[in-house]
Amino acid sequence: MITKIGIVAGEIWHYLDENGVVKLPDLCKGISRKKDVVLMSLGWLAREGHILLQFQGNEYQACLRQIDPAKDES
Repeated sequence: MITKIGIVAGEIWHYLDENGVVKLPDLCKGISRKKDVVLMSLGWLAREGHILLQFQGNEYQACLRQIDPAKDES
């Protein structure tokens, strides 16, 4: 299951990179994955600091965290 979560996390990352801010139902439809796997993968990405999640209206939205090049020391 960990492998599947990681694969879906990659799909989510690419989808958000192409689409910007996305509502959770649209994300599930856009990558054609079950909601439970999408939620686990979003948790993985959020824990690693790759995405931002926010509650807007009555839905969750996700987007990639933008890195400020001036603060990136790598």
